Amino acid sequence: METLKFTVIKDKKQYNSYCKTLEQLLISEGENVQDEIELLTLLIEKWDDEHNTFNDADPIELLKYLMDDHHLKAKDLVEILDISKGTISKILNYHKGLSKDTIRKLSEYFKVSQEAFNRPYKLINKVNRQFRDASLMNTPKNINVEPSKPVVA
Repeated sequence: METLKFTVIKDKKQYNSYCKTLEQLLISEGENVQDEIELLTLLIEKWDDEHNTFNDADPIELLKYLMDDHHLKAKDLVEILDISKGTISKILNYHKGLSKDTIRKLSEYFKVSQEAFNRPYKLINKVNRQFRDASLMNTPKNINVEPSKPVVA
């Protein structure tokens, strides 16, 4: 009986090893690697389904993780998303939300479902912090203050 080359993934080290092996097999020109590719894909997907932490992560945490995993910097996202470096900085620092177009481009680039990026998360808004009511936090305000009348002595 032949010994199995791959077994069920039991830890993160084995998972990372299988991911690297799968990448190498996908790049290789070998003809007899299709069964190994399919097996590794199934094992990796099973691990991902059981250990998926993306469901709990907000979209920005997920984006930062994927950037780190793909060795990308904010300046690399400028070309990928076709938006300014300033906008990317605002997104990564929770000052600006993800647009529909940005979500679509991110999911397409990272091969992740759009739902992973299209979920609510809290933005940091430096403006309007003096308002405690949440319904007023992210709305524009016009505060009219009448100028004081000069005091005549």
